[in-house]
Amino acid sequence: MEETNKLAHGFDVAAIRCAAANLDDGAVTEGYQADREAVIAMLNDALATELLCVLRYKRHYYTVSGPNTGHIKAEFLEHAQQEQDHADRIAERIVQLNGSPNFNPATLTARSHAEYDDSDDVQAMVRADLIAERVAIESYRQMIAAIGDRDPTTRALLVDIMAVEEEHADDMRDLLA
Repeated sequence: MEETNKLAHGFDVAAIRCAAANLDDGAVTEGYQADREAVIAMLNDALATELLCVLRYKRHYYTVSGPNTGHIKAEFLEHAQQEQDHADRIAERIVQLNGSPNFNPATLTARSHAEYDDSDDVQAMVRADLIAERVAIESYRQMIAAIGDRDPTTRALLVDIMAVEEEHADDMRDLLA
C-alpha cells in the first residue's frame, strides 16, 4: 500500500482513473471546480466585447484620415487583428468547456462590456479605443478574480489577454499625447 502512495505522489488515483469515463465531456473532467455555466456566460460576454472591439478598430482603421495618421492607422489594424485572436481563443475555450460561443450579432452590443464608436475625428477615435481598453482590462480583472483558482486554464487565458489589453491601453494613451 505504501508503495502505491509513493507512485501516486499523494494524488487521488481514483479521481484520475475516473477521468477516463465520460468521454463526451472532452476536456471537462469530474475534477473541474468552477461553475462551468457561469464561466461560459462570462466568456460569452468577453467574446462579445472582443468582437465589438474588432469592429470598432476596423472602422477606425478604414476611416481614419488626415496628415501623419499612417502610424495610427497601422496601430488600429494591429489591434483589430489581436482582438480577433482574443475572440478566437475565447470561443475555443467556450467549446472546450462544452459550451456554445455566442456570435449573435443581434445581441452583441448588449452583451459587450465596451461600446462601439463611429467617430470621425482621429483623437476621438483614439480616446474611444483607450476607454474601451480600460473597460476590457477591468472586466478581465474581475473575471480573473471571480474564477480564482477553480479553472486554471481559463484564468491563464484571461491573464494573457488582459496583458495584451494593457499594452493596447498604453499604445492608445501614447497616441493621445
